Parts: sequence; C-alpha cells; structure tokens
Amino acid sequence: MTRTKRVVSVLAASALVAATAAGAQVAGLSGTLIVTNKSASTATIIDVASGRTLAQLPTGAGPHEVVISRDGRHAVVTDYGGATRRTLTVIDVPALKIARTIDLGPYTAPHGIAFLPGDTIVAVTSEATRNVVLADIVRGDFVAAIGTQGNGSHMVGVTGDGSKAYTGNMGSSTVSELDLRTRAFTRTWEVPPQPEAINVTADGKEVWVGSNSTGKVSVIDVATGAVTTAAEGVAWPYRVAFTPDMVTVIIPDMRNEEVRFLERASRRELGRIALPGAGPQGIVITPDGRYAFLSLSRQAKVVVIDIRARAIVREVLAGETPDGVAYSTRVIAR
Repeated sequence: MTRTKRVVSVLAASALVAATAAGAQVAGLSGTLIVTNKSASTATIIDVASGRTLAQLPTGAGPHEVVISRDGRHAVVTDYGGATRRTLTVIDVPALKIARTIDLGPYTAPHGIAFLPGDTIVAVTSEATRNVVLADIVRGDFVAAIGTQGNGSHMVGVTGDGSKAYTGNMGSSTVSELDLRTRAFTRTWEVPPQPEAINVTADGKEVWVGSNSTGKVSVIDVATGAVTTAAEGVAWPYRVAFTPDMVTVIIPDMRNEEVRFLERASRRELGRIALPGAGPQGIVITPDGRYAFLSLSRQAKVVVIDIRARAIVREVLAGETPDGVAYSTRVIAR
C-alpha cells in the first residue's frame, strides 16, 4: 500500500471516534438491520435511522450468518453452534418475533446461506455433511440436499437468477459448482488452501474466493475455468462483498483488522480502513451501493461505511460478538 493510501486509512479509522462522539444520523439512510450475536445466541434488530435496538431475539446456539428476504419480511439465521447444530431460525421482522425454527434433520452445521429468487427458499451449507440444503422457510422444512463433493463446505454464493451455487470447501481446498435447477453437482476447481470467503457476481461470470492459509483472494473465470490471483497479503479474508454495480469489491480482513477496497475489473486496490482491536467480520451493502454495514466482533458494534469516500460515518451498538449482518430498506413502524 502506498503512503497516501495508508494515511487515508488512518484518517478514515479516526472517523469512527468522531461518529461515536457525535452519534449523528446519516442523511437519507434508513431501513432495518439484523445482526447475529454468536456468544449470546441472539439476533438484534436495529432501526438504522435512529440506531435504536427494536428487539433482541433468541436464536439457536451460536448463530453465525443471516439473510433477509427482498421484501424485508423474513430473516433467516444459521444456528451453527451447540450440540445438535441442525437448525435455522426464521424471524418475522415486522412483528419483531421468531416465526419458526426449521430442523434440518441429518444436515448438521448449517453456516453459509442465501435466498433464492422468490423469497421462499434458502440455500444453506451443511458443513459437516458436505451438502447444500434447500429449505422452504414458509413450510418450515427442507426440500432437497445437493452434495458438494468437498470437505468443510462453509460459505455459499448464489447467482442473481438463482440457477447456480458455489461453495468454498475449506477441508478440500476446492470450490464446487451446483446446478440449483437440476439439483446436481456439476464441477469443481482447485484453489489455494482453506477457502472460506466466497461470492459470485450476479451475472455468474466470476467467483471470488478468499483462502485463509495463503492470504490470497482468487478469481475463477466460470467460462474458461481459469483461476487467477486478485489480491495477496490478506491475513484472513473473512468475506467478499460486491457493490450492486459490480464495480467495487470489499474484503474484511479479520486478522489484519482492516477492510480492503478493490476495483473489480482491474483488481487495483483503492484503499483500506484500519480497524485496530475491532475484529471486522460480516458485511452487507445497501441496494443503492452507497453504504456498507460491517460487524466488529470485538467491540459489539456495527459500523456504517461510506463506500465512495471509504470512510466510517457512523456506528451502532449490537449484541456481543456480532458476526452476520443483513439489511433491508424496509422501515419497521414503531
């Protein structure tokens, strides 16, 4: 990183202190945020405009990831911890209550999760059984399981049309492609060791994957099968997020305690924000691409990042050890 970029990162990090002191709202930003709290086994529902906690609801043990439907009505949490490790918690967001718990039966250790178009079916990894499970959140059961043929299938990315899913298989150092329409495994790629973070562009052309053992972020060209390096020196590339226009890639680095910004097409680094002592983890981007919400697991907070300025503009309190975050523009009237 250049000296200029490092200075920008330090200045951006100092905005966190200013935002805390001021408690200022962000102009034009409203909606609802859902945050999982791993050690507390809860999900916090936050009104974004005011920063007020609307509810803190019990989930299954050790909740990690969360997604929210496009209409903002339902959020679904993966209950990754505990003895059974086989449930999803479905939240009725407007009602601020738990709607149901889905038992995945033999499909244990649910972790990565994504909604399919239609807001009824979620695709969720069963890390312990090497499957991606399709669960109906309205009926409250699972409808299919697709084998990944890889060990430790931790996270999942789904194309915009819901036709394909991709898993990073941490124990096999591979990425699997699944056809969600035929419900079949289709192919796999070898990638640098311990791939955790994974995402696919909405058009399905690129799969980005972060490998914990090497600090590399790789890109798979789905058409050609080529695997190339987009970034290096990322100690723990915890997640990969794309802005809706697919111009910018945002990568929280849990171990280096910073967040990186890359230009997707050129893979040029745009800048970083230093977050010492914070433990950056889960990330979600607003539909207009203006802001990102990033959980800080060691500080029980979520920060709001202005993506264009690459600066923290606000923070809100969450529960203990926040991880997964989901955002909806829907405002809950209270």
